[in-house]
Amino acid sequence: MDIKKVGQISSKKGDKGSSTDYSSRSFLKSNILFEVLGTMDELSSNLGLAYHHTKYEYLLTIQKTLQTINSLIATDPNSEQYKRLKQIQIDSVVSMESLMQEILDRHPLEPRFALPGSEKSLNGAYMDICRTIARRAERRLTDLIMEQERNDLDIVQSYINRLSDFLFVLSWNL
Repeated sequence: MDIKKVGQISSKKGDKGSSTDYSSRSFLKSNILFEVLGTMDELSSNLGLAYHHTKYEYLLTIQKTLQTINSLIATDPNSEQYKRLKQIQIDSVVSMESLMQEILDRHPLEPRFALPGSEKSLNGAYMDICRTIARRAERRLTDLIMEQERNDLDIVQSYINRLSDFLFVLSWNL
């Protein structure tokens, strides 16, 4: 179905400061849930920008994984709907670690501090921006996990943590 009308995009329910998750539960827009989802969206958007500058294909894989993660975050973990969602597996973390190791095997990092965004290249600067957003996403995700007792997101937390490390390595190598 094509979207042809504003009403298909805007429900106007958010005009009073609330919104719903994928399970139709209502929350204030200031809720940690939307802070996490918004930060993940910001990270994905910046990864898309970085992709257009670097053409590094793995960034698209990361964006797709972030979409899956946002679906998990935005859905009540006790719902039937949640049970049907694709889950993030530890294999995603291990795969990223392996790729990071391959990069480090080819191009070891220099053992020194670097000025983010300004030392290596424009592509590296894009990775530094993504890395800092990933770190913020991880902090906000940790808050959500603690506040809402979302132990179902433990692997997601590991993935986002590893992602920021991966983006750091890329910042020196793209």
